[in-house]
Amino acid sequence: MEPLLFWALETLLFNDFQPSSSNSPFQNMLTDVTNQLLPGSSQEAPSGPSNIAGIDQAIQQAALSTGLSPALLKAVATVESSLNPAAVSSAGAIGVMQLMPQTAESLGVNPYNAEQNILGGAEYLKSLLDNFHGNLTLALAAYNAGPGAVDHFGGIPPYQQTQDYVQKVLSTYQALASSPEST
Repeated sequence: MEPLLFWALETLLFNDFQPSSSNSPFQNMLTDVTNQLLPGSSQEAPSGPSNIAGIDQAIQQAALSTGLSPALLKAVATVESSLNPAAVSSAGAIGVMQLMPQTAESLGVNPYNAEQNILGGAEYLKSLLDNFHGNLTLALAAYNAGPGAVDHFGGIPPYQQTQDYVQKVLSTYQALASSPEST
């Protein structure tokens, strides 16, 4: 199978099928096939929680550690990966919080470990909020497009994908924050 076609199939399956255990035969098979077919793919399978309760718990821990709202972290994770610890973007972003490998390395986290990925994403978002003086909109734009792009354009970059991303995260955050069972 062509690597791009396989990637599309894998993405579809990972986004639509979330097994309750990170060690399911289906997920192991996909990881093995991915490692065989895609050059440069990681030899490391995702670890940590793959169920929503485990992801929620990791988000709560990261929120406590960073002082960020759990609803904000869950909104970012939802928009980034649909809370999928096995998600890998076409740009190479990994896991629940879709960390780029260089970002994960600079944060000292393993992006394939769901707890570390979530904590790393929370720490990165917190640093962006600090960098942009608490401006959530700019921090979210920087999370998506990079802080250099936000600096270069003096605000949200004129990229449709980034503009849509910021709006999706903000609306998801608002919905989560106002729900009675919000995290």
